[in-house]
Amino acid sequence: MVVYGAVHVLIAWLALQVAFGGGAERTDSKGALSELAENGAWLLWTVGIGLVFFAIWQLILAFVGYSYVAKKRKRISKRIGSAARAITASAIALGAFKYATSGAAEDTTQQQQELTAQVLAWPGGQWLVGAVAIGVLITAGVIAYKGFKKSFEKDLDMSRAPSWIEPVGRIGWIGKGFAYGVIGVLIGLAAITADPQQSGGMDKALKTVAAQPFGPYLLAAVAIGIAAFGVYCFVAARAFKG
Repeated sequence: MVVYGAVHVLIAWLALQVAFGGGAERTDSKGALSELAENGAWLLWTVGIGLVFFAIWQLILAFVGYSYVAKKRKRISKRIGSAARAITASAIALGAFKYATSGAAEDTTQQQQELTAQVLAWPGGQWLVGAVAIGVLITAGVIAYKGFKKSFEKDLDMSRAPSWIEPVGRIGWIGKGFAYGVIGVLIGLAAITADPQQSGGMDKALKTVAAQPFGPYLLAAVAIGIAAFGVYCFVAARAFKG
C-alpha cells in the first residue's frame, strides 16, 4: 500500500507543476512512471514489483477480506473496491515493467480515446459510453462520500494510526472523488457528443480543471487532495484491519 500511496503523491506533485507552470507533461500514472524513470530503470522495477504485491493483497481481500464488516452488502461493496484497486495496480505495474524494458510509456489518454471511439461505433455505443460515465460518477460519489462521512476510519485500527489521519484522510478521499468525478463528466461528454476526443483519464481530467477560471488554484487544491490520499495509504499500510 506504500507504493500505491507513492504513485498518488507523485501524480499530485506533477499536477502542482502543471498548476504553477512547472512544465510537467503528464499528470497521471504515465507521468509518475516518467518521473521515476529519470532515476533509473531499477526504480521502475521496484515500484512495479511493489504494485504486484499490492494487487495480490487486494485480490485476497476481494475474495476473503473484510470479515470484520457485519453487513453482507457493505462487505461485498468493499470487496468489489479491492478488486478494482487490484486491477488498477496491475495496470500501473504492467506500465512500469513496459517502461523499464522499452524506455517509453503508453499514452493512456490516447488509449482511452481509441477505446471510446470503438465503443461509440457499436450499435447503441453512445448509450454504453453513457452507462460507463454514470458508473464512474457513482464511483466518484462513493469515494467522496467516504471522505465526508469518515467511513474510511472503519477500515483502520485507529489505535495504530496517528490522530491527524482523520483530516488528512477526509481531504484525500474527497479530493480523489472529485478527480474521478471530472473523468466521469469527460466520458459523459464523449457519449453526448459522440466525440471520443472528449474522453480521457486522470491526465486530461486534471488539465481540464487547470483550464477553468481560477484553474491553477483549483488544480492545486485537487493535487493536495490526491497527495493527502497518498499519505492516507502510507498510514493504512500499518493500520489497515483487513
